[in-house]
Amino acid sequence: MTGIIDERGYRLNVGMVIVDAQGRVFWGRRMGRRDAWQFPQGGMKVGESPEDALYRELEEEVGLTQKDVSLLACTEGWLSYRLPRHFLRRRRAHQRQCIGQRQKWFLLHLESPDASIDLTHSGQPEFQEWCWVNYWYPIKKVVHFKREVYSRALNELAPVVREHREAMRRLQGKTS
Repeated sequence: MTGIIDERGYRLNVGMVIVDAQGRVFWGRRMGRRDAWQFPQGGMKVGESPEDALYRELEEEVGLTQKDVSLLACTEGWLSYRLPRHFLRRRRAHQRQCIGQRQKWFLLHLESPDASIDLTHSGQPEFQEWCWVNYWYPIKKVVHFKREVYSRALNELAPVVREHREAMRRLQGKTS
Protein backbone atom coordinates (compact mmCIF):
# COMPACT_ATOMS: atom_id res chain seq x y z
CA MET A 1 0.00 0.00 0.00
CA THR A 2 1.40 3.37 -0.93
CA GLY A 3 0.63 6.66 0.72
CA ILE A 4 0.69 8.10 4.19
CA ILE A 5 -0.58 6.17 7.20
CA ASP A 6 -1.05 8.31 10.31
CA GLU A 7 -0.08 7.42 13.87
CA ARG A 8 -3.46 5.72 14.51
CA GLY A 9 -3.24 3.56 11.39
CA TYR A 10 -5.50 5.55 9.07
CA ARG A 11 -4.42 6.13 5.49
CA LEU A 12 -4.67 9.82 4.54
CA ASN A 13 -6.98 10.15 1.60
CA VAL A 14 -9.03 12.59 -0.45
CA GLY A 15 -12.59 12.01 -1.64
CA MET A 16 -14.37 13.80 -4.47
CA VAL A 17 -18.03 14.64 -4.94
CA ILE A 18 -18.34 15.80 -8.55
CA VAL A 19 -21.64 17.56 -9.34
CA ASP A 20 -23.21 18.61 -12.60
CA ALA A 21 -25.39 21.68 -13.22
CA GLN A 22 -28.50 19.79 -12.01
CA GLY A 23 -26.85 18.86 -8.72
CA ARG A 24 -26.44 15.18 -9.63
CA VAL A 25 -23.26 13.44 -8.56
CA PHE A 26 -20.73 11.24 -10.35
CA TRP A 27 -21.11 7.62 -9.23
CA GLY A 28 -18.53 5.07 -10.38
CA ARG A 29 -18.47 1.28 -10.38
CA ARG A 30 -15.09 -0.09 -9.35
CA MET A 31 -13.19 -2.32 -11.74
CA GLY A 32 -14.04 -6.00 -11.50
CA ARG A 33 -16.67 -5.54 -8.81
CA ARG A 34 -20.31 -6.01 -9.69
CA ASP A 35 -21.84 -4.01 -6.84
CA ALA A 36 -18.97 -1.80 -5.66
CA TRP A 37 -19.98 1.75 -6.52
CA GLN A 38 -18.39 4.80 -4.93
CA PHE A 39 -17.14 8.35 -5.34
CA PRO A 40 -13.61 8.84 -6.65
CA GLN A 41 -11.04 8.82 -3.86
CA GLY A 42 -7.37 8.16 -3.38
CA GLY A 43 -4.45 8.20 -1.01
CA MET A 44 -2.13 11.09 -0.41
CA LYS A 45 1.57 10.77 -1.08
CA VAL A 46 4.36 12.00 1.17
CA GLY A 47 4.85 15.76 0.72
CA GLU A 48 1.52 16.19 -1.07
CA SER A 49 -1.18 18.59 0.14
CA PRO A 50 -4.81 17.41 0.13
CA GLU A 51 -5.53 19.74 -2.81
CA ASP A 52 -2.54 18.40 -4.79
CA ALA A 53 -3.75 14.85 -4.11
CA LEU A 54 -7.25 15.86 -5.20
CA TYR A 55 -6.14 16.98 -8.66
CA ARG A 56 -3.74 14.06 -9.13
CA GLU A 57 -6.44 11.54 -8.20
CA LEU A 58 -9.06 13.36 -10.28
CA GLU A 59 -6.90 12.92 -13.36
CA GLU A 60 -5.88 9.35 -12.55
CA GLU A 61 -9.39 8.09 -11.77
CA VAL A 62 -11.68 10.07 -14.08
CA GLY A 63 -9.35 11.71 -16.60
CA LEU A 64 -10.25 15.26 -15.61
CA THR A 65 -7.83 18.07 -14.86
CA GLN A 66 -8.13 21.18 -12.73
CA LYS A 67 -9.35 23.14 -15.79
CA ASP A 68 -12.32 20.74 -16.19
CA VAL A 69 -13.77 21.48 -12.74
CA SER A 70 -14.34 24.26 -10.28
CA LEU A 71 -13.62 23.66 -6.61
CA LEU A 72 -16.75 24.64 -4.67
CA ALA A 73 -15.96 23.50 -1.12
CA CYS A 74 -14.27 20.96 1.10
CA THR A 75 -15.11 19.42 4.43
CA GLU A 76 -13.90 21.43 7.38
CA GLY A 77 -12.16 18.51 9.01
CA TRP A 78 -11.10 14.97 8.23
CA LEU A 79 -13.63 12.12 8.20
CA SER A 80 -12.58 8.57 9.09
CA TYR A 81 -13.81 5.05 8.67
CA ARG A 82 -12.42 1.71 9.81
CA LEU A 83 -12.07 -1.18 7.42
CA PRO A 84 -13.77 -4.45 8.36
CA ARG A 85 -11.29 -7.05 9.63
CA HIS A 86 -11.47 -9.13 6.43
CA PHE A 87 -10.28 -6.11 4.39
CA LEU A 88 -7.18 -5.52 6.50
CA ARG A 89 -3.96 -6.36 4.71
CA ARG A 90 -1.04 -7.98 6.43
CA ARG A 91 1.54 -5.38 7.21
CA ARG A 92 5.18 -5.67 6.40
CA ALA A 93 7.65 -5.50 9.28
CA HIS A 94 8.68 -1.91 8.49
CA GLN A 95 5.17 -0.57 7.84
CA ARG A 96 2.35 0.63 10.04
CA GLN A 97 -0.84 -1.37 9.52
CA CYS A 98 -3.64 0.47 7.75
CA ILE A 99 -6.90 0.07 9.69
CA GLY A 100 -8.99 2.51 7.66
CA GLN A 101 -9.05 5.83 5.85
CA ARG A 102 -8.98 9.41 7.09
CA GLN A 103 -10.38 11.60 4.33
CA LYS A 104 -10.71 15.23 3.32
CA TRP A 105 -13.73 15.56 0.99
CA PHE A 106 -13.91 18.04 -1.89
CA LEU A 107 -16.96 19.25 -3.80
CA LEU A 108 -16.25 19.89 -7.48
CA HIS A 109 -18.48 21.17 -10.27
CA LEU A 110 -17.86 19.65 -13.71
CA GLU A 111 -17.34 22.57 -16.09
CA SER A 112 -16.41 20.49 -19.15
CA PRO A 113 -18.78 18.25 -21.15
CA ASP A 114 -19.52 14.77 -19.77
CA ALA A 115 -17.48 13.37 -22.69
CA SER A 116 -14.36 14.76 -20.98
CA ILE A 117 -14.63 12.00 -18.38
CA ASP A 118 -12.16 9.27 -19.34
CA LEU A 119 -12.02 6.30 -16.96
CA THR A 120 -9.10 4.74 -18.86
CA HIS A 121 -6.89 7.85 -18.82
CA SER A 122 -4.34 6.44 -16.34
CA GLY A 123 -3.92 3.04 -17.99
CA GLN A 124 -4.92 1.41 -14.68
CA PRO A 125 -8.64 2.21 -14.40
CA GLU A 126 -10.27 2.39 -10.99
CA PHE A 127 -13.78 2.46 -12.46
CA GLN A 128 -15.34 0.46 -15.28
CA GLU A 129 -18.47 2.59 -15.66
CA TRP A 130 -20.10 5.68 -14.22
CA CYS A 131 -23.40 7.56 -14.18
CA TRP A 132 -25.00 10.65 -12.70
CA VAL A 133 -27.21 9.97 -9.66
CA ASN A 134 -29.33 11.97 -7.24
CA TYR A 135 -27.19 13.75 -4.63
CA TRP A 136 -28.39 11.58 -1.70
CA TYR A 137 -28.44 8.23 -3.55
CA PRO A 138 -24.86 7.18 -2.62
CA ILE A 139 -25.57 7.13 1.13
CA LYS A 140 -27.92 4.15 0.71
CA LYS A 141 -25.82 2.39 -1.93
CA VAL A 142 -22.21 2.67 -0.79
CA VAL A 143 -20.62 -0.25 1.05
CA HIS A 144 -21.80 -0.31 4.69
CA PHE A 145 -18.52 0.71 6.34
CA LYS A 146 -18.33 3.95 4.30
CA ARG A 147 -21.95 5.04 4.91
CA GLU A 148 -21.35 7.28 7.89
CA VAL A 149 -18.48 9.12 6.18
CA TYR A 150 -20.57 9.58 3.01
CA SER A 151 -23.49 10.85 5.09
CA ARG A 152 -21.31 13.31 7.00
CA ALA A 153 -19.55 14.57 3.86
CA LEU A 154 -22.75 14.98 1.83
CA ASN A 155 -24.57 16.68 4.71
CA GLU A 156 -21.70 19.14 5.22
CA LEU A 157 -21.43 19.92 1.50
CA ALA A 158 -25.22 20.04 0.79
CA PRO A 159 -25.72 23.78 1.47
CA VAL A 160 -23.05 24.62 -1.11
CA VAL A 161 -24.68 22.28 -3.65
CA ARG A 162 -28.07 23.98 -3.08
CA GLU A 163 -26.56 27.44 -3.53
CA HIS A 164 -24.68 26.31 -6.63
CA ARG A 165 -27.77 24.70 -8.18
CA GLU A 166 -29.78 27.88 -7.59
CA ALA A 167 -27.03 30.00 -9.15
CA MET A 168 -26.97 27.68 -12.19
CA ARG A 169 -30.77 28.00 -12.55
CA ARG A 170 -30.57 31.79 -12.40
CA LEU A 171 -27.78 31.75 -14.97
CA GLN A 172 -29.77 29.45 -17.29
CA GLY A 173 -32.81 31.72 -16.89
CA LYS A 174 -30.79 34.73 -18.09
CA THR A 175 -29.51 32.86 -21.16
CA SER A 176 -32.89 31.42 -22.21
